Amino acid sequence: MADKLKIAVLYDAWGEETPDSEKAAESGRKRKEKEDREEIFDALTKLGHEPFYHVLDGRTQSLHALAKCGADLVFNLTESYAGDDTMEMNVAAYLDLIGLPYTGAGPHASFLAQDKATAKKMFAFHGIRTPYFATAYRGNIDHAHDVKFPLIVKPQLEDGSIGIDAAAVVNGVKELMERVQYVQNEFDSPALIEEYIEGREIYAAILGSYERTEVLPLVELDLSQLPEGVPRIASRDVKFERDSHAYKVTKSAVVEDLDEETTQKLSDTAIAAYRAVKLRDYGRIDMRLTADGEVYVIEANPNPWLSSKHEFAMAAKKSGRSYTELIKSILELALERTRKTAASD
Repeated sequence: MADKLKIAVLYDAWGEETPDSEKAAESGRKRKEKEDREEIFDALTKLGHEPFYHVLDGRTQSLHALAKCGADLVFNLTESYAGDDTMEMNVAAYLDLIGLPYTGAGPHASFLAQDKATAKKMFAFHGIRTPYFATAYRGNIDHAHDVKFPLIVKPQLEDGSIGIDAAAVVNGVKELMERVQYVQNEFDSPALIEEYIEGREIYAAILGSYERTEVLPLVELDLSQLPEGVPRIASRDVKFERDSHAYKVTKSAVVEDLDEETTQKLSDTAIAAYRAVKLRDYGRIDMRLTADGEVYVIEANPNPWLSSKHEFAMAAKKSGRSYTELIKSILELALERTRKTAASD
């Protein structure tokens, strides 16, 4: 491990009087973000570094302050800028512009992963199986496979299951048109219309660079206890609404019942997807495993949540790493990449 470093734990907040106020706990998503940054802060302290928080609040002053904060490295936990998820890539680009090293995905990876249609085109180019899809916005069709029902309709440019609920799965033309209109009106986003793949929801947490990657033990989000007739999808309520029935009857756990061949197939597919969208340091690939053993990549997630209670840390623990060791691994990958870049200049 490197000498003692000043590390800025960077996150985004908006609409709050103070960054760490109780308002940050109003939604499940913000609760997870808060857990994430506090645990990372503690881990960095245990590793002998000097962490401090820096918040981007949507004002240019916070950007200027970041450039002058004196950090040796940024642990980048931002997911938006001023509440706009599509600006996540701009934060990484800004860090590149001011020459401040940071953990996780660069701007290209953030763009490719967030624009779900572009990511799927990248997967297809690299021979990675992904559901057939179409995209539509205000009457224009940008891209269309010959898709068939049932379909799932989601915002093309959002993450965190935004815009995904039970009604997102449609079985006829009328439902499809209504859902496309809902996505366009509610999120001002193109609608991604994707074939719904029935199967197990498998997550692959990955550490590493393009050249050297490690797939941690696979984790499954078990959706089997959802009520009959409710689509088996990782909807907004499943992920974040703690008081909902869907949240209470779903859980994630390390997969223990897959044979070696299937595990290898899932791992190889995940690495291919990780590389296709240029993820680095750490990322999570979401897949569906069908009853006949086919693997479909649903999406790639740069800089996934690192809360000790959630999937990435769960996989790391199964691999033999403590939470502090997981943060150390991510930090070392970022530092190694920074050293290589400096040596090549």
